[in-house]
Amino acid sequence: MSAANAVAAILVIGLTMYAVFGGADFGAGFWSLLARGERDRRPRELIDWAIGPVWEANHVWLIFVLVYLWTGFSAAFEAIFSTLFIPLSLAALSIVLRGSGFAFQHTARRAGGRALATLAFGLASVLTPFFLGTVVGAIAGGRVPTGNAAGDPVTSWVNTLSLVTGTLFIATGAYLAAVFLVSDARRAGAPDLERYFVRRALVAAFATGALAAAGLVALHADAPVVFDGLKGDGLPLVILSAACGIAVLVLLYRGARRGTRVLAAGAVAAVVWGWGVAQHPYLLPPTLTIDDAAAPSATLTGLLIVFGVAVVVVLPALGLLFTLVQRNLVEEMPAPAQGGAAQ
Repeated sequence: MSAANAVAAILVIGLTMYAVFGGADFGAGFWSLLARGERDRRPRELIDWAIGPVWEANHVWLIFVLVYLWTGFSAAFEAIFSTLFIPLSLAALSIVLRGSGFAFQHTARRAGGRALATLAFGLASVLTPFFLGTVVGAIAGGRVPTGNAAGDPVTSWVNTLSLVTGTLFIATGAYLAAVFLVSDARRAGAPDLERYFVRRALVAAFATGALAAAGLVALHADAPVVFDGLKGDGLPLVILSAACGIAVLVLLYRGARRGTRVLAAGAVAAVVWGWGVAQHPYLLPPTLTIDDAAAPSATLTGLLIVFGVAVVVVLPALGLLFTLVQRNLVEEMPAPAQGGAAQ
C-alpha cells in the first residue's frame, strides 16, 4: 500500500470513529429534543448522565480528520471547504451551540434560560449531523470539483442525494444512541428506561433502514461511481452492515443486551468503510484521485509517524476514559433517580 493510500485509510478510520461515537453523541441530543416535559424528565437525566463525561472527547475525531485532510490532501480540502462552505459553516455553528446548550442547561440560573439551553442542545444535535451528511452527499454525487470554489455553493449540497444523506445521518445517530442508552440504562439500574430506549432503538432501526434504501436509489440516480463501487468491492461490507443491524434487532427484541453496542457500531462502521472502498481511488469522484491530491512523500511519512504516536498515546487515554465511565467511576452528574415509569 502506498503512503497516500495509507493516509487515506487513516482518514477513513477517523471518520469511522466520529461516525460511531460522535453519531451516538448527536443521537442522544435527538432523543433529548423529543423528550419534552416532566413525563420524560428521567430519560433526559439518563442522557445527560451517560454523555456528560465523554461528549467533548468525541469531537477529537473530527479535529483529527480535518487536520489529516488539510495536511495530507490539501487540494481536496481546498475544494471541499470552498464549495461547501455553507453547510460546513452551519455544522460548525451547530457544534458550538450544542456544546453551549449542553453546558448551560444545568447551570443557567433561570428556568427559562435552562429550557432555552436544552432546546439549543437538542436542535443543534439534529442540525450538525444533517449538514455533515449533506457534505458527504455532495462529495459522493461528484458536485465538488477540484479548485477553489469551483462548485456551486448552493446546488452542490441542496439536492436529493445530499438531503437524503443528511437525514440518514440523523437517523443513524438516533439509532446508535438508543442502542447505547439501553446499556446505559441497565448500568444505571433503571429497567423502565431500558424498555423506553429499546422501543426507540427498534423504531430508529427501521427508519434508518428505510432511509438507507432511499439513499441507494438516490446514489443510483446521482452518484454512479459510488453506487457501482457498492455493488462491486463494497458489497461485502454492505452485507455485513445489514447483518449487524438485523442481529441488533433480534437481540433487542429477545431482551438480550450483550453485544448490541458492538454490533450497532459495526453496522455503522461497515457502511463507512463500504463507502470508502466504493469511492476508491477517488477523494472527489469522478475527477480527483488519492494519488493526485496527495502531499509530498515526506509530509505523508510524517503523518504516518504522528498516527503511530497517537495510537500509543491518545487511544489508551480515550480507552481509559470510556472504561472508567462504563464502570461508573467518572460522573459529571448523578444517575437518574429510581422510580417512576418512562413512557
